[in-house]
Amino acid sequence: MSVARITEISASSPKSFDDAVAIGVARASKTLKNVSSAWVKDQVASIEDGKITEYRVKLKITFILEE
Repeated sequence: MSVARITEISASSPKSFDDAVAIGVARASKTLKNVSSAWVKDQVASIEDGKITEYRVKLKITFILEE
């Protein structure tokens, strides 16, 4: 039987929500071992002068603990 842990992180991108998710997962995978899933908890876009300037996501990252 395995045991998992969930941690929450935030990530941002000037390109898109999908890119922000990819950046967050890539960064989490550098520090956490056995990352198995990511759940997008929240999405926010920053807007200046009527244009989106930044896409931000809050992610719940699940990783399996080593025995």
